[in-house]
Amino acid sequence: MTAATETASKTASKLRVMYSRQQIAERVAEIGAQISKDYAGERVLLVGVLKGACLFLSDLARNISLDCSFDFISVSSYGSGKTSSGEVKLVKDVDTSLQGRNVIVVEDILDTGYTLTYLSKLLQAAQPKSLKIAALLDKPSRRIQPIQPDYFGFKIPDEFVVGYGMDFDERYRNLPDICVLEAGEGGAR
Repeated sequence: MTAATETASKTASKLRVMYSRQQIAERVAEIGAQISKDYAGERVLLVGVLKGACLFLSDLARNISLDCSFDFISVSSYGSGKTSSGEVKLVKDVDTSLQGRNVIVVEDILDTGYTLTYLSKLLQAAQPKSLKIAALLDKPSRRIQPIQPDYFGFKIPDEFVVGYGMDFDERYRNLPDICVLEAGEGGAR
């Protein structure tokens, strides 16, 4: 357990490390290598879904050996609750034109699929050359919408996770590990 994880654990709920920073780094490097291979000789635009995907996007971009740029989009579907409301609202759109570009949506977790289904339709309307999804975590047991990631880090069970950019009520984003927030404060995500 890292110092940040230990401190958070002592001051709040019980946290259990699901994936260590080393495991995350190794898997993100593998995803970056796969994207580099799949788009060899081409440019890619990573579109990070704020706020949860910011750390994943940063590490992923450094592991892609291509001409790579990034932008951000923000949507809301959780509010301060523990489960998705199912209603997705655009909070911040991308600043970059997507037309004719290879776009990879970078998301922290693919859960019910509401957010990524909404974003896929929205971004497809901008006429990119290609549109793919890279999700750090895939939680297929909670999927409601029929959407799958093109790239993913880890398949996880139905547990509420925090750390490495993911939060509970804006807390725990700074943890370097992906941790399960045990019952009491967490719930399902």
